[in-house]
This record gives sequence, C-alpha cells and structure tokens, in this order.
Amino acid sequence: MTTAASSESPALEILPGSISGPLDFPSLFGNIGPVELEIGTGKGRFILEQAAARPEVNFLGVEWSLKYLRVTKDRAERRGLRNVRLFRADARHVLQALLPDGSISRVHVYCPDPWPKKRHRKRRFFSPATLAHVARVLVPGGYLDLSTDVREYFEEIRAMLRDTAVLGESEDPLFPVAGAGGRTSYEAKYLEAGPPIHRACYARPAGPRGVRGARR
Repeated sequence: MTTAASSESPALEILPGSISGPLDFPSLFGNIGPVELEIGTGKGRFILEQAAARPEVNFLGVEWSLKYLRVTKDRAERRGLRNVRLFRADARHVLQALLPDGSISRVHVYCPDPWPKKRHRKRRFFSPATLAHVARVLVPGGYLDLSTDVREYFEEIRAMLRDTAVLGESEDPLFPVAGAGGRTSYEAKYLEAGPPIHRACYARPAGPRGVRGARR
C-alpha cells in the first residue's frame, strides 16, 4: 500500500519511505482509470504531453535523476496536471517489487542509458528478468513501446524478446513505430542531428493464458 494524499490535493511525487508494499493505483490517483508507466522521464516532455492530451489516463513516471524529477514535477504543477505521479527510484526495483500483476496498460522506455562499456553492460535496463516483469505487470493486450539510438542495444533487446517469448511484436495504434518526430526531448534533439532512432513495439498476448516465470 502507499500513503496516498487526499483527493482534494493529490501529491504529484511519491516520497521515499511512503511505500510499504505494492502500489495501490486507485488510492494513488483517486480513480480507477488505466495506468501507463514511463521509465526514465527525463525533463518530462513525453509524460506531460500525454497526461495533458489524455486526462482519462493515469501516468506514473519513474526517474532516477532527482534534478530531472524536480523539473518534471514543477512543469506538471504549472500545467495543473493531476493525473501524473512521479517517483525517484530504480526502475528495475519498481517493476520487480512494487507493481501489481496486470496493472499497467502501457510501458514506455525511450532511449535508456546504453552503458556502452562492456564492464557496465549489466547495468542496462533491459534483461530477460526485466522483460519478464514487464510482461507480468502489463494488462492482457498491453503494450511495451521502446526506442534507442544505439543499434547494437536495439538488436540485443529484440533478441532477448525473441528468446524469452514473453511478449509478441506488435503495433501500438497510439504510438506507431514509424511515427515522425521525437517522443522525448532527447529523441527530438538526436533526430535533428540526423541519425535514426530505432523503435519497436511489443504486446502481452490478450488471451486467457497468464505470464509465467516473472516472480522471484
């Protein structure tokens, strides 16, 4: 459970120490609307644009940089957005320990740190274990939308998804892979420089079979 703020003045930031178990989204947002998760919000361009455009959807942003989280929070407050919650935490821990099964309609991961040095590769966000948890927390038919500017990392992610077979390649009608422009500030700046962004979309099967192998 979380220590939720009152519905009259909901807190946009989930404070350290306020969580003692899996997130209770109805209490956290004050409604039972669908929840989308962005891992690595940066300065908030994507999550804030989406929150403004789709007020019926709740958005949880996980960002490790306290500086960027503060920028995003300030911008959300100035825009009067109440369907955003921000959490400074390790995204892998959030996925593994704090998100209930079948609770997220979309997971957005755009240009995560590629940790290019070999000795740092284990720090990369995407791994078979992480992908199993992504599949676990998605609702049946839910989407994983991802991108990276590093071709080698992109191929590694796609290979992991093929090998684990926890999610199937798909096309998100709201976020087509071939869509123009950058979704985040980083993507926009990178595309202006010329190189391509590598994007993909995967979905949890919509059938009755559950996702196994995600728990530890």
